[in-house]
Amino acid sequence: MNIKERYKLLLLVLFFLAAYYMPWNDPVIRQAGLEAFMMLQEYAQKHVLTCLIPAFFIAGAIAAFISQASVIKYFGAQANKFLSYSVASVSGTILAVCSCTVLPLFAGIYSRGAGIGPATAFLYSGPAINVLAIVFTARVLGWQLGLARAIGAIGFAAIVGLSMHFIFRKDDEKRQAGQMYLPEDDDEGRSLAQNGVYMLVLVLILIFAAFASPGQEAHFIWQSIFQVKWIVTAILLVILGFMLKSWFKREELGEWVQSTWGFMKQIFPLLFAGVLFAGFFLGRPGNPALIPEHFVAELVGGNSLWANLFAALASALMYFATLTEVPILQGLLGSGMGQGPALTMLLAGPALSLPNLIVIGSVMGWKKTLTFAGIIVVLSTIAGMAYGSFFVSS
Repeated sequence: MNIKERYKLLLLVLFFLAAYYMPWNDPVIRQAGLEAFMMLQEYAQKHVLTCLIPAFFIAGAIAAFISQASVIKYFGAQANKFLSYSVASVSGTILAVCSCTVLPLFAGIYSRGAGIGPATAFLYSGPAINVLAIVFTARVLGWQLGLARAIGAIGFAAIVGLSMHFIFRKDDEKRQAGQMYLPEDDDEGRSLAQNGVYMLVLVLILIFAAFASPGQEAHFIWQSIFQVKWIVTAILLVILGFMLKSWFKREELGEWVQSTWGFMKQIFPLLFAGVLFAGFFLGRPGNPALIPEHFVAELVGGNSLWANLFAALASALMYFATLTEVPILQGLLGSGMGQGPALTMLLAGPALSLPNLIVIGSVMGWKKTLTFAGIIVVLSTIAGMAYGSFFVSS
């Protein structure tokens, strides 16, 4: 029995033992189980159709239609560092996706040969550098936290990517050695402009379909965009249908669907399992599970090293849907959370969660995944302590 089969057997044994010994008669355990499935339902209702499905089709399009040589040229280990990290680090300002939605996009570019540095910079920046979330943070929690979040997120994306490149540069060199003589893929008669417009329309569908309600506190511009999001999405879908009919062959569309389905098979089961696990232990905001929320608030008061480190570790496991981190932190700040740990959670929470760590581990391996999470936890802790000290001194 190989290692992969042993891993599957271990999971089956653990699942059986949990089902056999779980004390469901205990009201706390029963509530935690309910929260796990309530969180899964909320996740399915709010994220699958409008966020994940468009993201999977984009990932499938990257795998099917984007030249592997082109990905390596702009995001590979030997690509121009300034160009690749600049594009990857600011991608969040365009995509504004949550930590779950960025997963298929990351899997798409990584599987096509992107270097570990630019790929992880993109993985962090996608959910972290969200313009609407940053503006919302400044509006609700104060301009100081909003500005600190913006500066920290942009800087972190580059630092995380460069750190991952430095640590795993030998692995990248091995991947690059196997890709050095890849020919340019045939564009099947489409021009570069046509491919660019096609990808742009897919990205715009994702942006508008996933555009979350900004709330009453947000600027009227964001509220106006939210009100017309479905009209714009419908128009974009019509444009996409025209392009697919006019520019693509039936065989190509079949390849696109197969690539999309491949990513869905790989990511969906792990993601849903992670959501259930996170819901069981942490629950939804305002709904207690196995670990009550007030424990978190009690542990992140002040600006000590422990308070910031705990905030980073807790946010690395919790799942924050886009914009929900702001009201959650508003409540925690009201319960005594320090300003430093608040920034720590704003920098670590949107980019990390237990569900997405499980998926990332299946894409690039657990060694790289734990290193990626560890870098973010350390950077967030340091940033939180620095901000907290500045806030107290001022």
